[in-house]
Amino acid sequence: MNYIKNNLKEEYLRQSVMTANPAELIVMLFDACIKNAKLMEICLDRKDLDGVNTHCLKAQKIIMELVNCLDTSFEISVSLLSIYDFLLRTFREMNIKKDLSRLPETLEILTSLRDTWQQVAKPNYSCSSEVS
Repeated sequence: MNYIKNNLKEEYLRQSVMTANPAELIVMLFDACIKNAKLMEICLDRKDLDGVNTHCLKAQKIIMELVNCLDTSFEISVSLLSIYDFLLRTFREMNIKKDLSRLPETLEILTSLRDTWQQVAKPNYSCSSEVS
């Protein structure tokens, strides 16, 4: 029964990714990064240092994917790159020291970015602003 449930879950996720627009894919990346950051905290509470490392590395890989998605023809990419660099350095530091005291601020940044991309991903969102 678990096998069928897992297959259905995997198929649903695969279909979600295959039918998502680029902004929705970025939201999915942020969701996965936030999930892994929270799992780091759970693992640390359980004294599971391997789990902390695993989830931290996953979060770092996701941020690297976000870096790779940047379109450098837009000015905002430079600012986003600085933010992603900060997040990567913070995750590395937390993983090395196994000190998650900076996790709340990291989650706040990730959540803010995810929420912004969620707005962009909405069907009626328009990037252009009308001037009267």
